[in-house]
Amino acid sequence: MNDIKEAVREKYSNAAKSVLSGKPSCCSSKNDDAITRDLYALAETEGLPAEAVIASLGCGNPTAVAQLNPGETVLDLGSGGGIDVLLSAKRVGPEGRAIGLDMTDEMLELARGNAQRAGATNVEFLKGEIENIPLPDSSVDVIISNCVINLSADKQRVLAEAFRVLRSGGRFAVSDVVRRGEMPEEVKRNVELWAGCIAGALEENEYRSFLGEAGFTDVTIEESRIHHEGLVSAIVRARKP
Repeated sequence: MNDIKEAVREKYSNAAKSVLSGKPSCCSSKNDDAITRDLYALAETEGLPAEAVIASLGCGNPTAVAQLNPGETVLDLGSGGGIDVLLSAKRVGPEGRAIGLDMTDEMLELARGNAQRAGATNVEFLKGEIENIPLPDSSVDVIISNCVINLSADKQRVLAEAFRVLRSGGRFAVSDVVRRGEMPEEVKRNVELWAGCIAGALEENEYRSFLGEAGFTDVTIEESRIHHEGLVSAIVRARKP
């Protein structure tokens, strides 16, 4: 698990450094943009710092499917350069709050700079791991995430933590890479492919099972984009009773 975590940390640290130096980066281990391309409408990104848009390493647009409401508190697991936090902040308005959680110092530096450039005052970025969310029980209304949960080596812990910090009636609405069918063991053990959003993808029914074990209800998984090697981008929704 530590090897996976360090590989992920190094990859996204380097991605943040690339963005800060003016170079684009991407989630794929093969340096193509099949997963990350055209996720946001131009109207959504208009007015955001270029660094936030360039640093988008996700596989979907969770803010568009989370049905965020004014005044809500939103938590983004693995917030990276901050694009989904900034979009969420607009949707929840000045009475709401958008929180980003990331374990990478360089990404946090980038995200905080993006928030400052955007003039966003209802956002906060916390350092921490998605397996141990540094927030109290029942403290957020909505959890979003963008192609990050698949990177964790302990997804059951992530989902249990997400359930813990959500308020009763709270919503889980994430974009993630989901596997359909079997994956060769050598791929699962490949740390580079894990950090590249491939090897760590949960099988669809396994994802449903883990959410149920954590306590979530009303679980749905909706395909949004087909990739390769039995992988799809999916919108995963659930609710805390």
